[in-house]
Amino acid sequence: MENTPESTSLETSDIGTDERRGSGVDSPVSQNLLSLRGISKNFGPVQALQDCALEVPAGQVTALIGDNGAGKSTFIKCISGIYAPSAGQMFWRGKEVHVHSPRDAADLGIATVYQDLALCDNLDIVENMYLGREETHAGLLDEIKMEVATKQTLADLSVTTVQSVRQLVGSLSGGQRQAVAVARAVMRESHLVILDEPTAALGVSQTKLVLELIRTLASKGIAVLVISHNLTDVFSVADRIAVMYLGTIVSHGPIANYDTTSAVELITTGDSRSVPTSRLSSAL
Repeated sequence: MENTPESTSLETSDIGTDERRGSGVDSPVSQNLLSLRGISKNFGPVQALQDCALEVPAGQVTALIGDNGAGKSTFIKCISGIYAPSAGQMFWRGKEVHVHSPRDAADLGIATVYQDLALCDNLDIVENMYLGREETHAGLLDEIKMEVATKQTLADLSVTTVQSVRQLVGSLSGGQRQAVAVARAVMRESHLVILDEPTAALGVSQTKLVLELIRTLASKGIAVLVISHNLTDVFSVADRIAVMYLGTIVSHGPIANYDTTSAVELITTGDSRSVPTSRLSSAL
């Protein structure tokens, strides 16, 4: 049965086409892979997010920073379809979309790697990469096809520290586990990868592996949105920064506009004299 607009869970619509044609200039929305305008989220009387706006360009690393409780996790869950925003608009490649579930987000090409990574320690790398979407041939698992694809994906991401794709994930280091989780997301043809605290609790060498992986993703044209508390990591890998304070994105722009001092001021007070106002209007 064909889907009607009423039965389709992922809805898209052209926004501002006439206005853009009339001006002869693309709007900021159409120039970015993902654009968010006026995103708010209430949990009963609790206002978790208020009028948040963000631009995420393809092929760049955008770092979302803020103190504990600033609303970062809630914000990315609104993008990934876990929470439905109470208000606001989400644009994907210049068209408004309504993401009602994680499957809707995945269909767009949005993959989120949370801190727990959602890996099974008792399965090997190949089995984790294909968990829930195994390849079959003649009614049997196509182990060769899955193994070859896993090796190729890891090689494309320059992941060279894994000895065998048949290693149990439980035997991997923290950096290797993060690499497997990211590779699984990329294998599903993701255009935007969201990483929640990817270097938390990692050692120096493992952190270096993950940061190199992030840059590799961006170099392949994939947009990366990184949530991190580690400003050293942020300034070493990000192209853009967005700062959250008490549920609002108070500043957003190229990394060159910020330094560690201004970032800390924004995180702790929501303001900084050394950074020009860079909030995005929720209006188009």
